[in-house]
Amino acid sequence: MSYISEITKETWYHAIFPEWGTWLNEEIDQTKVEKGAFAMWWLGCTGIWLKTENDTNIAVDFWVGRGKWTQDWSKYPPHLAGPDFQLNRMVGGRQRFPNTRMIPVVLDPFEVTKIDAVLVTHNHRDHIDPYTTAAIHNKFPDVPFIGPKFVTDQWIEWGLPESVVHTVKPGDVVKIKDTEIVVLDSFDRTVFLTAPRSGPLAGYCPDDMDVRSVNYLIKTPGGSFYHSGDSHFSNYYLRHGKQHQIDVAIASFGENPPGLTDKMTAVDVLRMAENLGVKTIIPVHYETWSCFLADPREIDVLYDMRKERLNYQFTPFIWQVGGKFTYPDDVCKRHFMFERGFASAMEEEPNIYYKSFL
Repeated sequence: MSYISEITKETWYHAIFPEWGTWLNEEIDQTKVEKGAFAMWWLGCTGIWLKTENDTNIAVDFWVGRGKWTQDWSKYPPHLAGPDFQLNRMVGGRQRFPNTRMIPVVLDPFEVTKIDAVLVTHNHRDHIDPYTTAAIHNKFPDVPFIGPKFVTDQWIEWGLPESVVHTVKPGDVVKIKDTEIVVLDSFDRTVFLTAPRSGPLAGYCPDDMDVRSVNYLIKTPGGSFYHSGDSHFSNYYLRHGKQHQIDVAIASFGENPPGLTDKMTAVDVLRMAENLGVKTIIPVHYETWSCFLADPREIDVLYDMRKERLNYQFTPFIWQVGGKFTYPDDVCKRHFMFERGFASAMEEEPNIYYKSFL
């Protein structure tokens, strides 16, 4: 039997997905974080893997699902493609949003070897999914899953035992080994327009933001990281910045289509950093969906225009999905680049026919 006759859709899936295999799993496992530091990897969207100097491993918004997968809109549930989809509600239009996933899966949840906590900011499907939930809980049955009520309700509905599910709200503090997780206010106005309520929303009083979405400040021995989920810009960031020492933060940035404001603009990202008092601000989420793709170099341009006049004390860092950021080593870096390889080039004589090949 020929090789190609043995290939099926299933063997293709098994051979190719996830696209990075265990490459990043291995990098995280092999990384030893120095004292006085912490390391983070960008998993795509707002997904972050954080590792401390004492080998505490925390995943936030670890998502391996997908976006739109067919143009047959009848195959989607109403809350994803009908008039009750939150973005349709926001714009008052009925055109379907073509949000196909633009990023690879860089971390295999089934190949995770160490994890101490799973955090989720809110229950939008690009921040929580059953695959990572099952992969981690089935392998690590005692690992805590932490989130606001709408998130923990979803986990319990999927079958997570209540003993590992921890519902939090702003003001709560959770201790995970050497790390303190401070739960803070979210400013994600879009999450208010999400199901479960169907039909007209006018005349109804929305529930509390605190049951739907939260932000997290993760305080490690080597510095602090602020995870803002899908929060929009808020003047209250200044309050968070005055209450806490915040070293690094992520901001959900994107190119908003006409009539819709679902992501922070470049100016919002810089204002957020200034208000929080961070050393480094990192835009994320702009690479996730086809309909929100944005160029983070816009942040670079505005930063360079404004930094002297406004005396900015922070630096924007333009990351790449699957890339690593180490605090404090990378505080002053502006752009991430993967290892280019061949650092030992020309240390030995090249194995070629003639030097003219060079």
